[in-house]
Amino acid sequence: MSDIFSGKLAVVGLGYIGLPTATVLATRGIQVTGVDINPKAVEAVSRGEVPFVEPDLAVAVSGAVAMGRLTASSSVPEADAYIIAVPTPFNPDHSADLSYVQAAAEQIAPRLRPGAIVVLESTSPPGTTEKVSRWIGDLRPDLHMPHNADTVADISVAHCPERVLPGRIMIEMITNDRLVGGLTPRCSERAATIYRVFAQGEILITDAASAEMAKLVENAYRDVNIAFANELSFIAEALRLDVWEVIRLANRHPRVDILKPGPGVGGHCIPVDPWFIVAAAPELARLIRTAREINDRKPHHVAEQVVAKAQRFRSPTVACLGLTFKANVDDIRQSPAIEVVGLIAEALPDVEILLADPYVPSIPPKLARYDNLRMAQAADAVERADIIVLLVEHEAFRPLRHTIFNGKVVYDTRGAWR
Repeated sequence: MSDIFSGKLAVVGLGYIGLPTATVLATRGIQVTGVDINPKAVEAVSRGEVPFVEPDLAVAVSGAVAMGRLTASSSVPEADAYIIAVPTPFNPDHSADLSYVQAAAEQIAPRLRPGAIVVLESTSPPGTTEKVSRWIGDLRPDLHMPHNADTVADISVAHCPERVLPGRIMIEMITNDRLVGGLTPRCSERAATIYRVFAQGEILITDAASAEMAKLVENAYRDVNIAFANELSFIAEALRLDVWEVIRLANRHPRVDILKPGPGVGGHCIPVDPWFIVAAAPELARLIRTAREINDRKPHHVAEQVVAKAQRFRSPTVACLGLTFKANVDDIRQSPAIEVVGLIAEALPDVEILLADPYVPSIPPKLARYDNLRMAQAADAVERADIIVLLVEHEAFRPLRHTIFNGKVVYDTRGAWR
């Protein structure tokens, strides 16, 4: 068996992880087909374009398509390996919605040939990779699948969770260590050959369930630490203290590194993944559950503070700066800023609310039902507003700290203008 994969590969899901993964492999000589059910994504990639903002990705996609190494399709092709990179949202009871993963597995199943590799990159609860093997096995009884310990498997199935930061995906995809957990040791080794094509970090071999759990633990760890900072912000506010100053002083201790509070937690991982642990062990995951509840509460607290400040004015105008879930990206998934804006708009239906974000050109769909929202340029919004709420610390907003805010109420949820 070769240490480095050299066959044809298909990536199912051309989102924030799937497209960069397909592109990195294609630029290193692998023939890659990207598959997505969204025709706009397929059309954009086929033109060598990127349907979202991520530094360095556009140039790489354009080059890979021009070289003929990367193509896009709405149907799954025959290939030597498949990477599943589809969403795993949570259900109303906070259990994982695996319908996208199951659909991808069922689309791949008819195309599989003995010797193929199937890798699940989607963040999933422990046991999902085995379910992928079983779903495929149910549709392909002619194949020996690795979840059946009584046979030598025809197909290798493994989990390799993504662990990159939006805004740095093209760097961290290459430099970060990777976890590769197979349903059998052979599955792990064969899946690792794919990541040896481009990974400069260490490839850590383990079992599938441990790899699945490790990714959830990474994000739960972050969530718990953010919750500590957000809870401190509640306490400091009640005691009339500057939480940023308190944290600055505490962090001068050599073994203390408190994170910064904010308006909540967003993105596709941290607000979602800890719930998978809670669902797996609800009686035991008490700290993780509490952290999620604290961070879910923060947007409501921010909105309540803004509504209270609005009572000082007869007919105020509110400017909300930032709609994405983090700075300097266009990603609005699970954005606490959008939740804050919606709560304010709901509570103050007669108040004009100006929205500014250099990465979001129009009002997001989740906010479309509110008639009192208007998009504006940041400088104009600040000039017109009585209350200014900084929700995202985009670099473009940094110069506004030098603006004279005479008579205006400024609520900086990020501490960026201190």
